[in-house]
Amino acid sequence: MIKSIIQPFTYLRSPDFHLRFKRWAWRTAAGSAILRYMVKKMYATNTPHLEREVFGMKFSSPIGLAAGFDRNGDMIDALAAAGFGFVEVGSITSRPQRNITKPALYELAEDKALLYRGQTDSAGVEQVIENIKRRQSKIVVGCNIVKSDLTSTEDAPLEYLRLFRPLYQYADYFTINIGYNSTTECYTPVDKDYVNSILTPLFEFRRGQNQYRPILLKISPDITDEQVDVMTDIMLETPLDGIVACGGTIGRHGIEKSTTTIHSIGRTEGALCGKPLQNRAIEVVKRIYERAKGTYPIIGCGGVTSPDEAKAMLDAGATLVQIYSEFFYGGGDSLRNIQLGLNERIRKAELNTASATEPKAEPQQTAEQVEETNNND
Repeated sequence: MIKSIIQPFTYLRSPDFHLRFKRWAWRTAAGSAILRYMVKKMYATNTPHLEREVFGMKFSSPIGLAAGFDRNGDMIDALAAAGFGFVEVGSITSRPQRNITKPALYELAEDKALLYRGQTDSAGVEQVIENIKRRQSKIVVGCNIVKSDLTSTEDAPLEYLRLFRPLYQYADYFTINIGYNSTTECYTPVDKDYVNSILTPLFEFRRGQNQYRPILLKISPDITDEQVDVMTDIMLETPLDGIVACGGTIGRHGIEKSTTTIHSIGRTEGALCGKPLQNRAIEVVKRIYERAKGTYPIIGCGGVTSPDEAKAMLDAGATLVQIYSEFFYGGGDSLRNIQLGLNERIRKAELNTASATEPKAEPQQTAEQVEETNNND
């Protein structure tokens, strides 16, 4: 009886509740013009040096929100008001799917990381479409699609197509998520033929449409460097438009201060995201950029918590950058700080580049030197 009384109060202190509350707050703001105005006043920034064009679309900033937070596309307008350059909705499954693992989320705040070991929680593609149709902002919206936990690996290509077709006219771009780690299966296909079997039907469907929607492949940080090369070669050899690097990791490298929490969990399943992923994510982005010779857009994702880290990801070759864990912990303040800091760093870099390329002025002659030159003539 005592346990049943205490349990609700314990839940209020849990990371699962924290995440649900944060989502509720952003959903509420999305549905209110007054709240969206307040969000804009608090967090939106004037950052002209962050504007860019990618995939033929204009982005007010390269900083976007990674999939996993706005799973069903019902927070888009509030996130746009906060100043994100783009929002990736999902992961989206074909049918409604609920997480049944409790607890699913663990906060590793000292390491600026999150550990998620639940199933994909999605309202299903039909509800996501209805939510996206209601948005009022013009922010770029990506749709992250993934096979459901009940779909076999063999049926995955058909599952992705079932998601892709109805979403096509509502998404600005697509992320095909093959770097998904669940509690029961590490779904990270790396066989070239199999990955192509997922992508080819999507390319064929796109060819018959009036509008062009970029298709990106999201990969796992747990694959080897050689497997990263295979994924890059797929991009080079097919109509794939880019790569998102990376998803969460099943590894536990980089956890330095939250080891007690990890040990207390008692189980190792689940995807780790946040700061510990940063070095590997930058390595993967750089490897893709160098192999592709900088000719394809890359969305860098993993461990970005500051302006310097965002700049490092861009310097490694990323065209756009996604955040998640930092936004979970710091909300709109973290986004604002990253945007302002990154804008200042890019402004200074552009100023230094301009100064270095300006032709040096000829040194002016003194009156005596002019007279001496005339006499010599």
